Amino acid sequence: MSRIVDISLDDSGLPPPSPEIEQERRVAIFDLLEDNTFTLPAREGRDVPPGPYRLELSIRERRLVFDITDAELGEAGEFHLSLGPFRQVVKDYFQICESYFDAVKTMPPSQIETIDMARRGIHNEGARVLQERLEGKAEVDIDTARRLFTLICVLHFGG
Repeated sequence: MSRIVDISLDDSGLPPPSPEIEQERRVAIFDLLEDNTFTLPAREGRDVPPGPYRLELSIRERRLVFDITDAELGEAGEFHLSLGPFRQVVKDYFQICESYFDAVKTMPPSQIETIDMARRGIHNEGARVLQERLEGKAEVDIDTARRLFTLICVLHFGG
């Protein structure tokens, strides 16, 4: 399977991220580059570059844009996804993350663990939504989808 070897976020025009958001972003990018599965399926009548890929994620005109370049061949392409299907799960994820960040400061470990389990559940739901939206455009495993979902959240809320 092919993979992503470089990823960037076009966050121009977004407010600077909070320290917590910046940390989530750094961890997601590091983990994604360490281990990911990203394959572009064959298209009728068109060769698909085999990868590895460079990926730039951005939001343009209320659409999530995957700008993909084959790292070796330089061939490029992009596809756009509607943000609509992500809105509620992104909102839920950020609300639970705020609760988690607050809990870490004041609550006992058992309560933090409960909030973290809920956070992971919502994160998994976001990854599943992403996998569904990518169907026919790109194939990703669940761990790659989770990390990409984190980056979508970072772009969606900026800071």
